[in-house]
Amino acid sequence: MMSPLFSPAFTKTLAATLLCSVAAAATADQRIATFDLGSLDTLDALGASEQVVGIPKQILPDYLSTYSGDAYIDLGGLKSPDLEAIAQSEPSLILYTGRQSDWEAELAEIAPLLNTSLQNDDYLASFDENVRQVASKIDAEARAEEALEALHASIETQREALSDAPRTLVVTHNGGHLMLNQHPIVHEVLGVAALEMPDSVTSETRGTRTFTPLTPDAIAEIAPDVVLVIDRSAAIGEEPADAEALAQALDAAGADTKIVLLTPALWYLSGGGLQSLAMQIDEVVEALNQQI
Repeated sequence: MMSPLFSPAFTKTLAATLLCSVAAAATADQRIATFDLGSLDTLDALGASEQVVGIPKQILPDYLSTYSGDAYIDLGGLKSPDLEAIAQSEPSLILYTGRQSDWEAELAEIAPLLNTSLQNDDYLASFDENVRQVASKIDAEARAEEALEALHASIETQREALSDAPRTLVVTHNGGHLMLNQHPIVHEVLGVAALEMPDSVTSETRGTRTFTPLTPDAIAEIAPDVVLVIDRSAAIGEEPADAEALAQALDAAGADTKIVLLTPALWYLSGGGLQSLAMQIDEVVEALNQQI
């Protein structure tokens, strides 16, 4: 059975813990423009919404929809920053990731920068460091440590509960195609074993990135009990994955597996925040516990 720490109520409990000190919200006079939705998520959790002045509005996940209001300036797209709008927001700090790296010099002319990309191969250590960096900018270190302590305790409980997790494959859907996604939240944070790829599955390199396409036949050969789908297309407003068509294709290939579509924007756009990590874990736990 699902641990009560990661029941649907867990995220609400965590949020309550994080926000219990909202009355004593950060006192730093920061005006923050953030392209990183994970950092926006963390700022929101730490009670610093009033210090946010601008965000990229066109791709906000539902749980951050309050930032679509007129109080916040639209900074443009994740890969097409509106430099004039950013300057108009008069930020004292700009949070950015690799998606905005081509504009780093231009952004630095507007305000000091903080790169909040996950910087190393240890996902949780990098996540913790990002939360602490963001918290240090708004004088919220104590609240951040409380939140991290609660989150880590829950992760440990959930890792134990998933010690007998079903065979799990994570894929990314993009434009009707599926690719292997060795997602660190599933395999590293929660400790769910990554499945071995058969010889028939080969990877290809495009620029500096490596992709591993997966066909229905390949997935049948891998033989997962559960396929978790991160739908990039849906997250960026393109044609979403068709779960029924995918199930039919896998069935025709002889795959006996359950398909779970994860929340697209949560997994593709806003991961890396205090709230989003808890919600991502909730989704994985719910999907896999149904198979245990």
